Amino acid sequence: MTSQQQLFTDRTMVISGGSRGIGLAIARAVAQQGGNVVVLAKTAEPHPRLPGTVHTAVAELEAAGGKAVAVVGDVRNEADVRRAVEVGVDRFGGIDFCVNNAGAIATAPTAELTVKRFDLMQEINIRGTFLLTQACLPYLRQAPNPHVLNVSPPLNTSPRWLGAHPAYTQSKYGMTLLALGWAAEFAADGIAANCLWPQTYIATAAVANLPGGDELLRSARDPRIMGDAAAEILSRPARDSTGNCYVDARVLIESGATDLSGYGGGTQPIPDMFLD
Repeated sequence: MTSQQQLFTDRTMVISGGSRGIGLAIARAVAQQGGNVVVLAKTAEPHPRLPGTVHTAVAELEAAGGKAVAVVGDVRNEADVRRAVEVGVDRFGGIDFCVNNAGAIATAPTAELTVKRFDLMQEINIRGTFLLTQACLPYLRQAPNPHVLNVSPPLNTSPRWLGAHPAYTQSKYGMTLLALGWAAEFAADGIAANCLWPQTYIATAAVANLPGGDELLRSARDPRIMGDAAAEILSRPARDSTGNCYVDARVLIESGATDLSGYGGGTQPIPDMFLD
């Protein structure tokens, strides 16, 4: 906790899709340790089926002890992305962490998946991740402990996952490949690039809206576990902690946690996708 406090005070994170769920949990974990957060998200007005907006997120982050600013924009739009980074630099003086959390999911089989849904996943998951990281890069190169963190899974070429929903898998693995590539490309700059993925289902509105959502939520962990794991990763020295595909529970256990029951999910939380 002390090391995180020293690190995140006067440090600035830009996060995509930070108005709710995992993104908000990651933003809150940084804000609680004195960090500044730029929240880039599309939701300016309340959604009938999804809680929170970019503005309520900022209010929550400031109540948690951090400083935050809302940028209403689409991660697929280069101008919106660059505006979010410029707001962060103007307001807080620089960018230390780039967290690519925004994502689209469609798990329909190939014969049923619409081209519109296919394109949406590529544009948000891959294009958006590229755009935000590229926009942050000049400032990350000047930061004392710069990190890029993608919310994407370890690469797993098991037919179980390759055959389940190839288009979605390809888009998420694309995010992972970008992170691993950036770890090599930015090594001389001392910029860490990593991935983080949940070990289990996470209790988000997206899960609640699935068929049988109430039952799924009882076997899902609180988003705080992803927030705490992300904060732990971002607190590590960038040059020594790069090119990894982290899993939230393992990160916390490595950092000394012995009991994860406080995150909920019951005795047998549901394993998430892509993990055997």
